[in-house]
Amino acid sequence: MSATRPSPAAWRGQRPHPHEAGDARADPLRLARKGDAGHRPHRRDPGAKRTADLIPLCHPIPLTRVAVEFDTDAAASTVTCTARVECEGRTGVEMEALTAVQVGLLTVYDMLKAADRGMVIEEVRVLEKHGGKSGSFVAGA
Repeated sequence: MSATRPSPAAWRGQRPHPHEAGDARADPLRLARKGDAGHRPHRRDPGAKRTADLIPLCHPIPLTRVAVEFDTDAAASTVTCTARVECEGRTGVEMEALTAVQVGLLTVYDMLKAADRGMVIEEVRVLEKHGGKSGSFVAGA
């Protein structure tokens, strides 16, 4: 899980250069916003599947499930990203989950950077892990 905090102006969509309707940049939080619910699963994840290409010493893992979700909090101007990654093998997939979260939030940053280059991606951590050589881990337990 990790969060990015765009400025309130960026959150409201005030950009210095408005774009035409239909342009992907016209709604920079389209990945994260879904009405008042503030929650939206993301159907594509290039991050987790590319971990072995991005991180030295990580080997390719056949992933069986990658789910990336974005939650928004308009009052706090926060986009939170959580990834759940699974595989059938006897190895952990925490690096794949962390990569998926970072790529997701870098995507939000990229979409909002015209309005706020001072955004901060913070609190990157593993919340829960089961399986692999080291067994189970639950943050705060």
